[in-house]
Amino acid sequence: MTGSTLLVFAHADEAECFIEAGVPHLITGVGKINATLNLTQAILEAGPENLERVVVLGTAGAISDEARLDTVYQVDAVVQHDYSLPSPKVMPAGAIIAPNTAAIATGDVFVQNDSQRENIAALGASIVDMESYAYAVVCEKLRVPLQLFKVPSDFADSSTTQDEWDGVVLSKSRQLYEFVAEFMPELLP
Repeated sequence: MTGSTLLVFAHADEAECFIEAGVPHLITGVGKINATLNLTQAILEAGPENLERVVVLGTAGAISDEARLDTVYQVDAVVQHDYSLPSPKVMPAGAIIAPNTAAIATGDVFVQNDSQRENIAALGASIVDMESYAYAVVCEKLRVPLQLFKVPSDFADSSTTQDEWDGVVLSKSRQLYEFVAEFMPELLP
């Protein structure tokens, strides 16, 4: 935690530049279950009333043709894409501070095929990940404002592989660190 802000990443590789700089943070683990359990535990341990906000930083797949790999997006709406029943859209309650916003779809699968991509885009999402819906629901239920920031690492299509993500995640950590330095310098030492 930094002051009354809890900084969160799903994967340690996404946090690499923050780790090197000694920035306090939480790594929840990948997927909705890990995100739900570990974020809930951290908020309850801190006391929801003691947190000004939760800030989540990480990578995502680009679903829409407009989503750019060189841009950090602030998430303004979250939906689930891997649940057979309609899920409510969740709107993070944190202040919008980024120049670019996007809706994100969350599911417990690494999206890497064109038909998945088309189905997710039909939900109105521009980007996709595996944790944001869980973060948004936890923060909504525990009444802690949430700001979610994601940078696309791939195009979530048939040419995308897990190895591709592994190869670019450090550069995405740098992008996120530079974004924080510009828009939320209070989170850095």
